[in-house]
Amino acid sequence: MFAAIGNVVSVFGVSLPSFLIVPAFLFVITVVVFFHELGHFVIARACGVKVDVFSIGFGREILGFYDRKGTRWKISWLPLGGYVKFSGDADPSSRSDPETLKKLDPAARAGSLHFKPLHQRALVAAAGPFANFVLAIVIFTVAFMFSDRQVANDQQAVEPPVIAEVFKDSAAQAAGFQVGDEIRSVDGQAIARFSDLQKIISASEGRELQIGIVRKGTPVELHATPRPISITDAAGNKTTSPPRLGIAPKFQPLPAPQAFVHAVSQTWFIIQRTVGYLGDLFIGHASTKELSGPLGIAKAAGDFAADGFIALLNLTAFVSVAVGFANLLPIPVLDGGHLLYYGVEAILGRPLGERAQEVGFRLGLAFVLCLLLLATFNDLVRFNLF
Repeated sequence: MFAAIGNVVSVFGVSLPSFLIVPAFLFVITVVVFFHELGHFVIARACGVKVDVFSIGFGREILGFYDRKGTRWKISWLPLGGYVKFSGDADPSSRSDPETLKKLDPAARAGSLHFKPLHQRALVAAAGPFANFVLAIVIFTVAFMFSDRQVANDQQAVEPPVIAEVFKDSAAQAAGFQVGDEIRSVDGQAIARFSDLQKIISASEGRELQIGIVRKGTPVELHATPRPISITDAAGNKTTSPPRLGIAPKFQPLPAPQAFVHAVSQTWFIIQRTVGYLGDLFIGHASTKELSGPLGIAKAAGDFAADGFIALLNLTAFVSVAVGFANLLPIPVLDGGHLLYYGVEAILGRPLGERAQEVGFRLGLAFVLCLLLLATFNDLVRFNLF
């Protein structure tokens, strides 16, 4: 399923066997899940809710311990998620158990999430996704502060743009561009930053461009015709880009305040792109074939780890945003489903009936499982394993 053990990747600058794709995947998933569940846990404790279990993974426990407040912290054998189980929950999805709730004494009821005010229950549900967004912002901030590689959009590009990479078989390579070239103008129009170049190329409709550069202090004029290139992302998805030169700009580390602003912008950018994809999917302008599951994340983890720890952290941030956003979708069994139920309760002045909630949870679980199966099937097809 994974690459041959004889291949190697580089993590922290050290050559390592490619089977470390598995630890890389576990690192990404564990960090994302831990902070998601930690968000639920912290807010629940702040609201006086008794937490019975804090689990990373599902299924049988591998190892664990009890804290001084009686919470069982554990790692389970299936590392594809996690959960926080509160007092009175019927299962890890935080459904209520009516029979158990009826038997609780007043002291136990005081520590049960299901007897807390509506706003507190909503805060606990929203805390997990919020923690994912906070984690992403922290990671992106650190990346912008200590990495000279792009992890977001082009807002932090040095001016004028300096070429850090010329892609193989690209228009730029054919035109003679080199790493270190400074782009000063295109068709006589001054270029102050990389986004200026992108706008001109996007509007060029593939015509030849006259590009002025400075190479080792000497002005040079090159001619290039932007053209589409085939792109295979870290998850194995193959697409054809709009016409482009095929270069990557040089970036520089940012001071903390500026890095934080760009980190927030980057997180919001990912959310916008995700919403856009869902919208395109709904109207038929996007395909479900682009969905990727655990195998795709594992492949991406190995590829990003090959570029170093900062790259792996960047992937962790992207996955964290995706997990946070996905959990806000109004699907029962997800946090967004709980928020949907709480919204209905706020409008009706009472909770939905037990039967309605049960049906909703079953349908939600079936939908999530079908989505997971579809994403996994896409990964198998994408990696020629099916």
